[in-house]
Amino acid sequence: MKNTLKSEERRNFLKLTGSGAFTAAMVAGAAGTLWSTQAVAQTAKEEKGRQAAADHIMTIATAYVLGASRSYPIMQLDLKENIQNATNGKVYVKLAPGGQLGAGGALVQKVQGGTIQAAQHSLSNFAAFAPAADLINMPYFCGSNQRFTNLVHSNAWKQDVEAKVAEKGFKALFYIVIDPRVVAVRKGGAGAVITPSDLEGVKFRVPGSKMLQQYYKMVGANPTPVAWGETPSAIKQGVADALDPSVGALFVFGFKDILSHVTFTQAVPDSQVFSCNLKWFNSLPADVQEGIEIASEITGHQNLAKVPSARNYAMAELRKSGVEFHSLTEDQLGEWKAAGGYQRPEWDSYKVELAGSMDAFAKLEEAASTQGRFYVHDA
Repeated sequence: MKNTLKSEERRNFLKLTGSGAFTAAMVAGAAGTLWSTQAVAQTAKEEKGRQAAADHIMTIATAYVLGASRSYPIMQLDLKENIQNATNGKVYVKLAPGGQLGAGGALVQKVQGGTIQAAQHSLSNFAAFAPAADLINMPYFCGSNQRFTNLVHSNAWKQDVEAKVAEKGFKALFYIVIDPRVVAVRKGGAGAVITPSDLEGVKFRVPGSKMLQQYYKMVGANPTPVAWGETPSAIKQGVADALDPSVGALFVFGFKDILSHVTFTQAVPDSQVFSCNLKWFNSLPADVQEGIEIASEITGHQNLAKVPSARNYAMAELRKSGVEFHSLTEDQLGEWKAAGGYQRPEWDSYKVELAGSMDAFAKLEEAASTQGRFYVHDA
């Protein structure tokens, strides 16, 4: 029976994609209805009707498959639905999930060039256009979900970051909270990491970020740069003993069988953004622009509400493979902040370089520390 359903799902998926109805295939797949020829036909008819009735087509590309929101709340199906409804059907959204059009910097370039209308990518990808965006990687500056949310919805952020990315042709639709990066240790590795002293000599996989490399050195680890695509094999083989994506990312990218301990250190956010080509957006009628903005805010609310359930699902799945989780007390978090937090003088040069001056950084720091109108759960 299971094989029959799988065969039917595959047949219907190929039928839809073969006829050019890729978005309909994605929507049906995410809804779990690919096994039903009747439901698939209904979805295809609905999508075809919506596209035919729309005045504008909006392609939104992401690096994640549609089902990923269960553990990594990227919310792309919700954004599609909300934009179509909030614009009264004047915009039809074509989704390009799963990295089919690229990921990260490649998607940023396509949005800027107008090849696609919008995309999801890391907030760090904006740093090339507005250096202050890279401040999110400064440890404990906005590592917790709440501090990050306070920051990106503040007037200081809009003036210092969004104004600069707008000059380069982008509009930030909304920011996606995933969860902070963690300290994840491989099976057969150092064991549970509770204090910075537990990281002494640990080969810690780091991305290209100079700030993250400096941070892990400050807290006692041995930073080991490894390309993301090579990271699973590096962890398995012991080339690196630990790594720091969010729990949701660890699950989505298949690390569950090679990890032993995960600690919530709350140092740096795993933050994403949906950006839009500003020229295209400004070319739209005012009511359509307003609809897209309303839809973006609604989807942002949905994302914030989804964070704890997505985290719990990822944790439950990782626990099945024997992973143990560790939350830290305020005193224990204080040890990490004291060892590598942004208040230390080692970070002053970054503050000036990225924010422009210590005064400008102080405004962003105040924004991160000030409760905004949005609440989000922290691990």
